[in-house]
Amino acid sequence: MWLSAHPVVSLEAMDQITLGDVTITRVKEYYGSVSMSPDEFFPDSTSEAWEEHRGWLAPDFWDPGANMCVSAIQTWLLRSEGRTILVDTGVGNHKPRPASPVWSHLDTGFLDNLAAAGVRPGDVDLVINTHLHVDHVGWNTSLDGDTWVPTFPNATYLMPRRDFDFWNPANGNEPALGGREVVFNDSVAPVYRAGMAQLWDGSHRIDRHLRLDLAPGHTPGSSVLTLVSRGDRALFVGDLVHTALQLVEPEVNSCFCEDPTESRETRRKLLGQAADTGALVFPAHLGGHGAAEVERNGSRFAIKQWAGFGRIS
Repeated sequence: MWLSAHPVVSLEAMDQITLGDVTITRVKEYYGSVSMSPDEFFPDSTSEAWEEHRGWLAPDFWDPGANMCVSAIQTWLLRSEGRTILVDTGVGNHKPRPASPVWSHLDTGFLDNLAAAGVRPGDVDLVINTHLHVDHVGWNTSLDGDTWVPTFPNATYLMPRRDFDFWNPANGNEPALGGREVVFNDSVAPVYRAGMAQLWDGSHRIDRHLRLDLAPGHTPGSSVLTLVSRGDRALFVGDLVHTALQLVEPEVNSCFCEDPTESRETRRKLLGQAADTGALVFPAHLGGHGAAEVERNGSRFAIKQWAGFGRIS
């Protein structure tokens, strides 16, 4: 059973579920405040909406006392058809992030957490960057002396071509989220130079269970990973859903969406697809149980059940 009918389970609960023939393990890097209030992070939202849903937004997704958003940085570890796959690679250690001070020069135990899940860097076959924001590409690389090198030496890194081109400093774009050049240079370019990046566009079939599709709006190349296996379904939606409030208020964007109109349209489309097919929705940054099944609620959506991962706090 991959869903929990209860909103809270013990912290000792499993961090792994199985959907069809695919296992999914949550590998944590960071959990806590991102030093942004709801009105800063989600300027489309209203204080009334946060208060209306306070009963389940707090404390996993919102700290009402400090009025700060709470977020998880985590990687979804998938095992499918004999391959080890990482979906997004978080912030990374020791990286200068002048435009994102909360992520600057971290020193976390992420690789130890990955090892606890039974995976060493050399075991990883495939890395999927759903998009190329700072908190999705960090562990793509690690320091070797003074040089950034690919962390997962045997992996192919799947990157959306549209995001690669958008963040490439040579193309002169100005993304909503700052720090483009330093992130590209230390976490994207070294993988590309090593010949380990596979740039894709439109749609990309990974195996008989997994498929990548463009889902633009948050960024030009934002993507969704669809899992279909023996009747079970999941959508790994990256930052198209950045906080749990967006599951029930899909018109709310984060301040980092490059195309706000397209982001709303894509979010509503994906949530509708999830509600109609029973797919479990895996956003990149949800604390708590990490994922949820949604259902239609008039013109909006409601949370039907949380996933069976143990709450993190």
